[in-house]
Amino acid sequence: MAGVLTTDHPAWIEARTGTRARAVRTASGIWVLSWDQEGPHMTCVQGAEDVKPTFVSTDPSCLPDGVPAELKAGLDGLGPTQRLANPWLWDAITTAILRQVVRAEQARKLYRAWCRTFGTTVPSPMGELSVAPTAAQVLELDDERFTDVGAKFHRSVLQAAATHYERRSIHWQRMDSHDLVVALTSVPRIGPWTAAAAAADYTGDFSIYPHDDLAVRTWAAQIAPAHAWPGRKDKAFGPMWTGMAGPDRIALHTLTLSTLTWGSHAR
Repeated sequence: MAGVLTTDHPAWIEARTGTRARAVRTASGIWVLSWDQEGPHMTCVQGAEDVKPTFVSTDPSCLPDGVPAELKAGLDGLGPTQRLANPWLWDAITTAILRQVVRAEQARKLYRAWCRTFGTTVPSPMGELSVAPTAAQVLELDDERFTDVGAKFHRSVLQAAATHYERRSIHWQRMDSHDLVVALTSVPRIGPWTAAAAAADYTGDFSIYPHDDLAVRTWAAQIAPAHAWPGRKDKAFGPMWTGMAGPDRIALHTLTLSTLTWGSHAR
């Protein structure tokens, strides 16, 4: 059995056969990844194979007793899951920025249009796939190009992030997840939510994800509707969520990522 693939990142596309596919850039080249009933497959289509993409495994059966029984039972139904740890920090930052202010479906369309218009496109058995433009390419774009693709609101933060990334990326890539969150908030208009979402995507550590995110709240309420969840604007959700996992960062990672996977996944 292939198990469950987490497909929260907007780069994953679904073919008619049910196969999921995505192009990613690593430090050495561009890879085409696919996921079918047999599990993951990957091929380097540009550059060198030196640095391969990696998947993070998560097993909700290991969740602690502090997790409500109804929630735990729903997550246990997933079984072990796999999520690609984004191998390119710049893409993780780009993705988190393009999620600012807009709904998830709109962010997905915007991300794909951004990559298709300004990024690098490669062939695959599932059709053409695109990766995001590099930070250097973003800095070369005229202001009106952002408007043309629907990213006018995100222009200034993408430009600021690209400038900081060009100067600091080597240092950022060596940081642990917590330090990376702090570093990313030094970029104008990158707040704690965007920084944490980008760092979690890149490091694969969802213990640092913004746990009061609307997606976490929504899926948790759907998995365990009988539980007394705080309202959408109630700040009590975050402490409640982390309290369920207890002091164990792995448990918090598992609880958060499994919940996000429940809401967006491919079997």
